[in-house]
Amino acid sequence: MAMNNTFYNEILTDHNMNPIHKHALPDANMSLEGVNPSCGDDIVLSLKVEDGKILDGAYEGSGCAISQASADMMLDLIIGKSVEEAKRLSEIFLRMIKGKVTDAEREELEEAGILQDVSHMPARVKCAVLGWHTMDQMLEDK
Repeated sequence: MAMNNTFYNEILTDHNMNPIHKHALPDANMSLEGVNPSCGDDIVLSLKVEDGKILDGAYEGSGCAISQASADMMLDLIIGKSVEEAKRLSEIFLRMIKGKVTDAEREELEEAGILQDVSHMPARVKCAVLGWHTMDQMLEDK
C-alpha cells in the first residue's frame, strides 16, 4: 500500500517542527555521535539504559528533515523497551529501508513505517538510517 504523500509530509514536518526528543539528556549513560557526510547530518544520540532497558533517550544536532524525523520517531518507538527489542526493531527498520519487510513488521515500527518510501530514494537512505545505525553501534556491546 503506497503511503499518502500528504500524510507522510505532515508526519515528517511535525517531527521536525515539534520534535519530542530533541534536547539534552543530562542523565544519559550512553552517548554517540552519528554523522552522514553526504548530507551533512550530524546527530548525537543519548540513551539512559539500565538493566537492559531503555529508560529514556534524546538526540541533538542538525540535519535534513528525514534524518531528524527518523531519529525522533525511533526514540518514540524504543523508549521503554528492552535493548533486545530496540535492536530487533532496528533490524526491521533497516530491512524496510531495503524494501524487504512484511506489512506486519512495518506496522510494528508505528510512525517510522512511513519512511518505507525512502527505499525508492537512494540518496535519502543514509539520512533515514542515521539514528538507527547510531543506536545499533551504541547498543552493540550491551
